[in-house]
Amino acid sequence: MNNPFQKLKLFLKDPALRRKIFITLGIIAIFRVFAYLPIPVVNRDALKSLFDSNQFFALLDIFSGGTLINFSVMALGLGPYINASIIIQLMSIVVPHLEKLSKEGEYGRTKINQYTRLLTLPITLVQGVGMFVVLRNQQVISNLGFLEFIAFLVTLTAGSFILLWLGEIISEYGIGNGVSMIIFAGIVARIPVVAGQAIFTSGSENFVTMTIVLALMLAVIAGVVFVNQAIRKVPIFYAKRIKGNRVYQGASNFLPLKLNQAGVIPIIFAISFVLFPQLIGNFLAGAKSPIISGFAQFLTKTFNPQGPIYNVLYFLLVVAFTFFYTVIVFNPEKISEEIQKHGGFIPGIRPGQATRAYLQGILYKITTVGALFLGTIAILPAIIAGLTGTSNLVIGGTGVLIVVSVVLETFKVLETQVAMKHYDKYSR
Repeated sequence: MNNPFQKLKLFLKDPALRRKIFITLGIIAIFRVFAYLPIPVVNRDALKSLFDSNQFFALLDIFSGGTLINFSVMALGLGPYINASIIIQLMSIVVPHLEKLSKEGEYGRTKINQYTRLLTLPITLVQGVGMFVVLRNQQVISNLGFLEFIAFLVTLTAGSFILLWLGEIISEYGIGNGVSMIIFAGIVARIPVVAGQAIFTSGSENFVTMTIVLALMLAVIAGVVFVNQAIRKVPIFYAKRIKGNRVYQGASNFLPLKLNQAGVIPIIFAISFVLFPQLIGNFLAGAKSPIISGFAQFLTKTFNPQGPIYNVLYFLLVVAFTFFYTVIVFNPEKISEEIQKHGGFIPGIRPGQATRAYLQGILYKITTVGALFLGTIAILPAIIAGLTGTSNLVIGGTGVLIVVSVVLETFKVLETQVAMKHYDKYSR
């Protein structure tokens, strides 16, 4: 059954899955209501002009889940939590306690999640202060009194934690990963707006350009689907075994290695880093010191989303995070031990260290292809802008990648749960 509508009909027939789907849709609806609940101190007209003239803020809006353009109570989005996750994962490599927890299964993941939430609080406060200063420099927010500023900061912090809580409800009681679903919902909500802006600002004389851009987007969708579904099958054979009085026949299977093991995580991590210099530049823009204000102008110009330095750095960060996250997710040494423990072997490869080295070599090769693909997708808007002169396609390949990946992953989760229900009927 390859028809997605038939699959969806099958999913809705199952009461448990139907409940999870409705919970997910309900949480997304609540999130979208909050996304249009603005903070009163913001000048909405000045904010709109800022977004129309500054692509940096438009990029921030995409990864805030579409909440920043209205400067809602959830304006910071999941950015603080994502930054905290990056810091904790990097620290798990160098801090022995965190490294030990990362290997302790469910208990370790629970403790690391607790540390991530604790770290999210100070990051949210710092980002709230930074956002206030940036918008004040852009004359979107006027000077606030002490109590008004505290209320502003508390509102932004509460909004981010409510959004994080909604994401966790989706992860626990709904379908898929809550953080990914929230970002997905924000991007999908922004697609009609961005598409309308692109069409109306381009005019009828650029119809050919827009047709080319649309064709490129369709090609990107096809490429994302192919890369997400592509796997390298490593054959594994199991020898005949005698256990007690029973003889177990030999069998063959394969180990599926995905071309893109890391999914959309590297792009989300990379965008958090690559936007930081622009954020610092906007933060220091109102400084009275000519040296500091000059440094701020240097950062904003050098790391312009359409500039070469920004895109080269973005590309390299995506590639680096793809390798980093793949190494965390897939452990060749552990896999080789499991294969040897169950009496398996890869044809022509000795068990143990040789199997580990063989798997590691394959992993590096396919990860290189996946990383280069993700990096190209990340800088696709700049490539399209350079080829066609269309600079208002902010969502670009990154947004398409996130949307397509989340849809594919969600359908995969639903299919797995349907299959489990099917097997449960025969195990009773």
